[in-house]
Amino acid sequence: MSSHSDLNISRLQRYLSQTVPDIGTIQSAEKFAGGQSNPTYRLDCEGQDYVLRSKPPGKLLKSAHAVEREFRVMGALAGSQVPVPAVFHLCEDLDVIGSIFFIMSYENGSIFWDPALPELKTCERVSLYEDEIRVLAALHSIDPARIGLADFGRPGNYFERQIKRWTDQYRASETGSIDAMESLMQWLSQEMPDDDGQSALIHGDYRLDNLIMMPDSTRIQAVIDWELSTLGHPLADLAYFCMCLRMPHHEQIRGLAGVDRSTLGIPPEADLVRQYCTLRGIQPISQWPFYLAFSFFRLAAICQGVLKRALDGNASSEQAHKVGALTPLLAELGLDIAMNGEE
Repeated sequence: MSSHSDLNISRLQRYLSQTVPDIGTIQSAEKFAGGQSNPTYRLDCEGQDYVLRSKPPGKLLKSAHAVEREFRVMGALAGSQVPVPAVFHLCEDLDVIGSIFFIMSYENGSIFWDPALPELKTCERVSLYEDEIRVLAALHSIDPARIGLADFGRPGNYFERQIKRWTDQYRASETGSIDAMESLMQWLSQEMPDDDGQSALIHGDYRLDNLIMMPDSTRIQAVIDWELSTLGHPLADLAYFCMCLRMPHHEQIRGLAGVDRSTLGIPPEADLVRQYCTLRGIQPISQWPFYLAFSFFRLAAICQGVLKRALDGNASSEQAHKVGALTPLLAELGLDIAMNGEE
Protein backbone atom coordinates (compact mmCIF):
# COMPACT_ATOMS: atom_id res chain seq x y z
CA MET A 1 0.00 0.00 0.00
CA SER A 2 1.07 3.56 -0.53
CA SER A 3 1.87 5.52 2.59
CA HIS A 4 -0.30 8.50 1.71
CA SER A 5 -3.95 9.09 0.96
CA ASP A 6 -5.67 11.66 -1.23
CA LEU A 7 -8.92 11.27 0.70
CA ASN A 8 -10.42 14.21 2.56
CA ILE A 9 -10.41 12.38 5.90
CA SER A 10 -12.16 15.08 7.92
CA ARG A 11 -15.07 15.33 5.50
CA LEU A 12 -15.30 11.53 5.26
CA GLN A 13 -15.22 11.26 9.06
CA ARG A 14 -18.11 13.72 9.47
CA TYR A 15 -20.18 11.80 6.95
CA LEU A 16 -19.49 8.32 8.38
CA SER A 17 -20.14 9.53 11.94
CA GLN A 18 -23.69 10.26 10.84
CA THR A 19 -24.30 7.27 8.56
CA VAL A 20 -22.16 4.42 9.98
CA PRO A 21 -21.30 5.51 13.53
CA ASP A 22 -20.10 2.05 14.57
CA ILE A 23 -16.98 2.52 12.43
CA GLY A 24 -15.65 5.05 14.92
CA THR A 25 -12.78 7.44 14.33
CA ILE A 26 -10.63 7.09 11.22
CA GLN A 27 -7.04 7.16 12.43
CA SER A 28 -5.38 6.74 9.04
CA ALA A 29 -6.13 5.84 5.43
CA GLU A 30 -3.82 4.17 2.93
CA LYS A 31 -4.45 3.57 -0.74
CA PHE A 32 -3.86 0.04 -2.02
CA ALA A 33 -1.24 0.09 -4.77
CA GLY A 34 -2.63 -2.85 -6.75
CA GLY A 35 -5.54 -2.80 -9.15
CA GLN A 36 -6.20 -0.67 -12.20
CA SER A 37 -9.79 0.40 -11.91
CA ASN A 38 -11.43 1.65 -8.72
CA PRO A 39 -9.34 3.47 -6.08
CA THR A 40 -9.41 1.39 -2.89
CA TYR A 41 -8.30 2.43 0.60
CA ARG A 42 -7.67 0.71 3.91
CA LEU A 43 -9.16 2.67 6.79
CA ASP A 44 -7.67 2.17 10.25
CA CYS A 45 -10.56 2.89 12.60
CA GLU A 46 -9.73 2.54 16.29
CA GLY A 47 -8.28 -0.93 16.11
CA GLN A 48 -10.53 -2.32 13.38
CA ASP A 49 -9.85 -1.91 9.70
CA TYR A 50 -12.34 -1.29 6.92
CA VAL A 51 -12.05 -0.83 3.17
CA LEU A 52 -13.35 2.12 1.17
CA ARG A 53 -13.78 1.53 -2.57
CA SER A 54 -14.68 4.38 -4.90
CA LYS A 55 -15.08 5.30 -8.51
CA PRO A 56 -12.04 6.99 -10.08
CA PRO A 57 -12.06 10.72 -10.78
CA GLY A 58 -12.61 12.23 -14.19
CA LYS A 59 -14.82 11.38 -17.14
CA LEU A 60 -15.71 7.67 -17.19
CA LEU A 61 -16.85 5.29 -19.91
CA LYS A 62 -20.53 4.46 -19.79
CA SER A 63 -21.37 1.67 -17.28
CA ALA A 64 -17.71 1.36 -16.17
CA HIS A 65 -16.47 1.35 -12.53
CA ALA A 66 -19.84 0.25 -11.18
CA VAL A 67 -19.11 0.27 -7.45
CA GLU A 68 -22.86 0.44 -6.82
CA ARG A 69 -23.20 -2.97 -8.45
CA GLU A 70 -20.33 -4.31 -6.37
CA PHE A 71 -22.05 -3.16 -3.20
CA ARG A 72 -25.35 -4.71 -4.22
CA VAL A 73 -24.02 -8.08 -5.33
CA MET A 74 -21.82 -8.61 -2.27
CA GLY A 75 -24.75 -7.74 -0.03
CA ALA A 76 -26.91 -10.27 -1.88
CA LEU A 77 -24.27 -13.03 -1.63
CA ALA A 78 -23.81 -12.67 2.14
CA GLY A 79 -24.27 -16.07 3.79
CA SER A 80 -24.12 -18.00 0.49
CA GLN A 81 -21.61 -20.62 -0.69
CA VAL A 82 -19.66 -17.76 -2.29
CA PRO A 83 -17.59 -15.97 0.40
CA VAL A 84 -17.55 -12.17 0.13
CA PRO A 85 -16.60 -9.23 2.37
CA ALA A 86 -19.36 -7.75 4.50
CA VAL A 87 -20.68 -4.46 3.10
CA PHE A 88 -21.83 -1.63 5.37
CA HIS A 89 -22.73 1.51 3.45
CA LEU A 90 -22.99 2.93 -0.08
CA CYS A 91 -22.54 6.69 -0.51
CA GLU A 92 -23.80 8.26 -3.74
CA ASP A 93 -23.25 11.84 -2.55
CA LEU A 94 -20.37 13.21 -4.63
CA ASP A 95 -19.77 16.03 -2.16
CA VAL A 96 -18.24 13.68 0.44
CA ILE A 97 -15.04 12.54 -1.31
CA GLY A 98 -15.75 13.55 -4.91
CA SER A 99 -17.01 10.19 -6.16
CA ILE A 100 -19.41 7.38 -5.26
CA PHE A 101 -17.96 4.93 -2.74
CA PHE A 102 -18.85 2.11 -0.37
CA ILE A 103 -17.49 0.70 2.88
CA MET A 104 -16.80 -3.01 3.39
CA SER A 105 -14.93 -5.25 5.78
CA TYR A 106 -11.17 -5.61 5.59
CA GLU A 107 -10.33 -9.27 4.97
CA ASN A 108 -6.99 -10.11 6.57
CA GLY A 109 -6.02 -12.98 4.31
CA SER A 110 -3.52 -13.66 1.53
CA ILE A 111 -3.62 -12.44 -2.06
CA PHE A 112 -1.42 -14.25 -4.59
CA TRP A 113 -0.38 -12.31 -7.69
CA ASP A 114 1.60 -15.00 -9.51
CA PRO A 115 -0.60 -17.89 -10.77
CA ALA A 116 2.48 -20.15 -10.59
CA LEU A 117 2.13 -19.81 -6.79
CA PRO A 118 5.84 -20.03 -5.90
CA GLU A 119 4.92 -19.48 -2.23
CA LEU A 120 3.06 -22.80 -2.02
CA LYS A 121 3.86 -26.51 -2.07
CA THR A 122 2.73 -28.72 -4.96
CA CYS A 123 -0.18 -30.22 -3.03
CA GLU A 124 -1.29 -26.74 -1.97
CA ARG A 125 -1.35 -25.51 -5.57
CA VAL A 126 -3.61 -28.41 -6.57
CA SER A 127 -5.93 -27.64 -3.67
CA LEU A 128 -6.06 -23.91 -4.37
CA TYR A 129 -6.96 -24.31 -8.05
CA GLU A 130 -9.63 -26.85 -7.18
CA ASP A 131 -11.11 -24.44 -4.63
CA GLU A 132 -11.19 -21.69 -7.24
CA ILE A 133 -13.27 -23.93 -9.49
CA ARG A 134 -15.45 -25.02 -6.56
CA VAL A 135 -16.39 -21.43 -5.70
CA LEU A 136 -16.95 -20.50 -9.34
CA ALA A 137 -19.30 -23.45 -9.84
CA ALA A 138 -21.09 -22.51 -6.60
CA LEU A 139 -21.58 -18.96 -7.88
CA HIS A 140 -23.08 -20.18 -11.13
CA SER A 141 -25.38 -22.59 -9.28
CA ILE A 142 -27.10 -19.80 -7.32
CA ASP A 143 -30.56 -18.74 -8.50
CA PRO A 144 -30.21 -14.95 -8.90
CA ALA A 145 -33.91 -14.41 -8.19
CA ARG A 146 -33.58 -16.18 -4.84
CA ILE A 147 -31.06 -13.59 -3.62
CA GLY A 148 -32.84 -10.57 -5.06
CA LEU A 149 -30.82 -10.20 -8.26
CA ALA A 150 -33.40 -11.18 -10.89
CA ASP A 151 -32.97 -7.74 -12.47
CA PHE A 152 -29.17 -7.65 -12.28
CA GLY A 153 -28.75 -8.12 -16.04
CA ARG A 154 -30.66 -8.63 -19.24
CA PRO A 155 -31.74 -12.18 -20.13
CA GLY A 156 -30.69 -13.96 -23.32
CA ASN A 157 -28.21 -13.24 -26.14
CA TYR A 158 -25.40 -12.62 -23.68
CA PHE A 159 -22.49 -12.96 -26.09
CA GLU A 160 -24.20 -10.90 -28.79
CA ARG A 161 -24.74 -8.08 -26.31
CA GLN A 162 -21.27 -8.38 -24.81
CA ILE A 163 -19.49 -8.33 -28.15
CA LYS A 164 -21.40 -5.17 -29.06
CA ARG A 165 -20.76 -3.58 -25.66
CA TRP A 166 -17.03 -4.23 -25.60
CA THR A 167 -16.64 -3.30 -29.25
CA ASP A 168 -18.29 0.03 -28.42
CA GLN A 169 -16.08 0.43 -25.32
CA TYR A 170 -13.01 -0.40 -27.37
CA ARG A 171 -13.94 2.12 -30.06
CA ALA A 172 -14.55 4.77 -27.39
CA SER A 173 -11.03 4.28 -26.00
CA GLU A 174 -9.19 3.39 -29.22
CA THR A 175 -5.80 5.07 -29.60
CA GLY A 176 -4.67 3.39 -32.83
CA SER A 177 -5.66 0.56 -35.16
CA ILE A 178 -4.78 -3.03 -34.11
CA ASP A 179 -5.17 -5.51 -36.99
CA ALA A 180 -5.53 -8.56 -34.73
CA MET A 181 -8.31 -6.87 -32.75
CA GLU A 182 -10.21 -6.04 -35.94
CA SER A 183 -9.93 -9.65 -37.17
CA LEU A 184 -10.89 -11.07 -33.78
CA MET A 185 -14.01 -8.92 -33.50
CA GLN A 186 -15.07 -10.00 -36.98
CA TRP A 187 -14.50 -13.70 -36.20
CA LEU A 188 -16.45 -13.55 -32.94
CA SER A 189 -19.44 -12.00 -34.67
CA GLN A 190 -19.40 -14.72 -37.34
CA GLU A 191 -18.82 -17.70 -35.02
CA MET A 192 -21.18 -16.81 -32.19
CA PRO A 193 -22.97 -19.90 -30.78
CA ASP A 194 -26.74 -20.06 -30.69
CA ASP A 195 -28.14 -18.86 -27.38
CA ASP A 196 -28.49 -21.99 -25.23
CA GLY A 197 -30.51 -20.28 -22.50
CA GLN A 198 -27.85 -20.54 -19.79
CA SER A 199 -27.92 -17.57 -17.45
CA ALA A 200 -26.29 -17.13 -14.06
CA LEU A 201 -24.78 -14.54 -11.79
CA ILE A 202 -21.26 -14.12 -13.16
CA HIS A 203 -18.30 -12.32 -11.61
CA GLY A 204 -16.80 -10.94 -14.79
CA ASP A 205 -13.19 -10.75 -13.53
CA TYR A 206 -12.70 -14.08 -11.73
CA ARG A 207 -8.96 -14.57 -11.38
CA LEU A 208 -6.39 -15.38 -8.71
CA ASP A 209 -5.62 -11.82 -7.55
CA ASN A 210 -9.31 -11.07 -7.01
CA LEU A 211 -9.46 -13.81 -4.38
CA ILE A 212 -8.42 -13.42 -0.75
CA MET A 213 -7.29 -16.72 0.70
CA MET A 214 -7.63 -17.75 4.33
CA PRO A 215 -4.37 -17.35 6.27
CA ASP A 216 -2.28 -20.54 6.09
CA SER A 217 -4.92 -22.20 3.92
CA THR A 218 -5.76 -22.83 0.28
CA ARG A 219 -9.46 -22.08 0.83
CA ILE A 220 -10.99 -18.88 -0.44
CA GLN A 221 -11.89 -16.40 2.29
CA ALA A 222 -13.48 -13.75 0.06
CA VAL A 223 -14.08 -13.01 -3.61
CA ILE A 224 -13.57 -9.31 -4.35
CA ASP A 225 -13.74 -6.86 -7.30
CA TRP A 226 -17.32 -7.39 -8.49
CA GLU A 227 -17.63 -4.28 -10.65
CA LEU A 228 -18.12 -6.32 -13.86
CA SER A 229 -20.64 -8.75 -12.34
CA THR A 230 -23.96 -9.25 -14.10
CA LEU A 231 -26.41 -11.91 -15.18
CA GLY A 232 -24.76 -13.66 -18.08
CA HIS A 233 -23.46 -16.88 -19.54
CA PRO A 234 -21.48 -18.85 -16.94
CA LEU A 235 -18.99 -20.18 -19.49
CA ALA A 236 -17.74 -16.64 -20.01
CA ASP A 237 -16.51 -16.68 -16.39
CA LEU A 238 -14.93 -20.12 -16.75
CA ALA A 239 -13.11 -19.23 -19.96
CA TYR A 240 -11.89 -15.96 -18.46
CA PHE A 241 -10.47 -17.87 -15.50
CA CYS A 242 -8.74 -20.34 -17.83
CA MET A 243 -7.08 -17.50 -19.76
CA CYS A 244 -4.32 -17.39 -17.15
CA LEU A 245 -3.07 -20.76 -18.44
CA ARG A 246 -2.36 -19.09 -21.80
CA MET A 247 -1.13 -15.65 -20.74
CA PRO A 248 2.64 -14.90 -20.75
CA HIS A 249 4.21 -15.33 -17.34
CA HIS A 250 6.20 -12.10 -17.21
CA GLU A 251 3.67 -9.53 -18.38
CA GLN A 252 1.79 -7.02 -16.21
CA ILE A 253 -1.15 -9.45 -15.95
CA ARG A 254 0.70 -12.67 -15.17
CA GLY A 255 -0.18 -16.02 -16.70
CA LEU A 256 1.25 -19.51 -17.03
CA ALA A 257 2.20 -19.84 -20.69
CA GLY A 258 5.59 -21.52 -20.96
CA VAL A 259 5.53 -22.64 -17.33
CA ASP A 260 5.81 -26.37 -16.55
CA ARG A 261 2.44 -26.62 -14.84
CA SER A 262 2.59 -30.39 -14.31
CA THR A 263 5.75 -30.06 -12.19
CA LEU A 264 4.11 -27.29 -10.16
CA GLY A 265 0.97 -29.34 -9.59
CA ILE A 266 -1.34 -26.94 -11.42
CA PRO A 267 -4.16 -28.94 -13.04
CA PRO A 268 -4.43 -28.99 -16.85
CA GLU A 269 -7.18 -26.88 -18.38
CA ALA A 270 -9.14 -30.01 -19.36
CA ASP A 271 -9.18 -31.17 -15.72
CA LEU A 272 -10.38 -27.78 -14.46
CA VAL A 273 -13.15 -27.69 -17.06
CA ARG A 274 -14.13 -31.28 -16.25
CA GLN A 275 -14.27 -30.50 -12.52
CA TYR A 276 -16.46 -27.48 -13.21
CA CYS A 277 -18.88 -29.45 -15.42
CA THR A 278 -19.13 -32.20 -12.80
CA LEU A 279 -19.86 -29.75 -9.98
CA ARG A 280 -22.57 -28.05 -12.03
CA GLY A 281 -23.94 -31.28 -13.48
CA ILE A 282 -23.64 -30.10 -17.08
CA GLN A 283 -22.49 -31.82 -20.29
CA PRO A 284 -18.97 -31.37 -21.74
CA ILE A 285 -18.58 -27.97 -23.35
CA SER A 286 -18.79 -27.56 -27.11
CA GLN A 287 -17.30 -24.54 -28.94
CA TRP A 288 -14.79 -23.97 -26.13
CA PRO A 289 -12.45 -22.02 -28.47
CA PHE A 290 -15.17 -19.38 -28.96
CA TYR A 291 -15.48 -18.77 -25.22
CA LEU A 292 -11.70 -18.50 -24.86
CA ALA A 293 -11.34 -16.16 -27.83
CA PHE A 294 -14.19 -14.01 -26.53
CA SER A 295 -12.45 -13.74 -23.16
CA PHE A 296 -9.22 -12.50 -24.75
CA PHE A 297 -11.18 -9.97 -26.81
CA ARG A 298 -13.02 -8.68 -23.76
CA LEU A 299 -9.85 -8.34 -21.67
CA ALA A 300 -8.13 -6.60 -24.57
CA ALA A 301 -10.96 -4.06 -24.68
CA ILE A 302 -10.71 -3.57 -20.91
CA CYS A 303 -6.94 -3.00 -21.13
CA GLN A 304 -7.47 -0.48 -23.92
CA GLY A 305 -9.80 1.42 -21.59
CA VAL A 306 -7.08 1.40 -18.91
CA LEU A 307 -4.61 2.84 -21.44
CA LYS A 308 -7.02 5.59 -22.47
CA ARG A 309 -7.58 6.57 -18.83
CA ALA A 310 -3.81 6.62 -18.31
CA LEU A 311 -3.31 8.89 -21.31
CA ASP A 312 -6.11 11.13 -20.02
CA GLY A 313 -4.53 11.21 -16.55
CA ASN A 314 -7.40 9.38 -14.81
CA ALA A 315 -5.93 5.92 -14.15
CA SER A 316 -5.87 4.61 -10.59
CA SER A 317 -2.48 2.89 -10.84
CA GLU A 318 0.91 3.94 -12.12
CA GLN A 319 1.04 0.55 -13.87
CA ALA A 320 -1.89 1.51 -16.09
CA HIS A 321 0.32 2.25 -19.12
CA LYS A 322 1.82 -1.26 -18.89
CA VAL A 323 -1.63 -2.84 -18.66
CA GLY A 324 -2.82 -0.82 -21.64
CA ALA A 325 0.15 -1.98 -23.66
CA LEU A 326 -1.15 -5.58 -23.38
CA THR A 327 -4.06 -4.91 -25.76
CA PRO A 328 -2.30 -5.99 -29.00
CA LEU A 329 -0.87 -9.14 -27.37
CA LEU A 330 -4.26 -10.17 -25.98
CA ALA A 331 -5.88 -9.63 -29.36
CA GLU A 332 -3.22 -11.81 -31.02
CA LEU A 333 -3.67 -14.59 -28.46
CA GLY A 334 -7.43 -14.53 -28.97
CA LEU A 335 -7.08 -14.54 -32.74
CA ASP A 336 -4.68 -17.51 -32.56
CA ILE A 337 -7.30 -19.53 -30.67
CA ALA A 338 -9.93 -18.45 -33.18
CA MET A 339 -7.82 -19.55 -36.13
CA ASN A 340 -6.19 -22.68 -34.66
CA GLY A 341 -8.54 -23.97 -31.96
CA GLU A 342 -7.90 -24.41 -28.25
CA GLU A 343 -4.59 -26.27 -28.44
